[in-house]
Amino acid sequence: MSEPDVPAVADPTTARVVDARGLSCPMPVLELARAVEDVEVGARVRLLATDPAAKVDVPVWCRMQRHRLHAQELDGTVWSFEVERRR
Repeated sequence: MSEPDVPAVADPTTARVVDARGLSCPMPVLELARAVEDVEVGARVRLLATDPAAKVDVPVWCRMQRHRLHAQELDGTVWSFEVERRR
């Protein structure tokens, strides 16, 4: 069974979408960290993850790294996080 396509980036401030569906902890956060490093300060990265631990891990990582978590929502089994690089 194949994964559905990555949803299009709707927000023009979202610079990148990271598809971490199917990856287990700690990989979604590691993929997010790599992507955030590659965008400019003020840009956003959207992370898609199916690992339930991401619900806790992503907000904690954002606080520890001083980035802003704008949105966190669950669509079926996929968590979507909108993270703004702040530094």
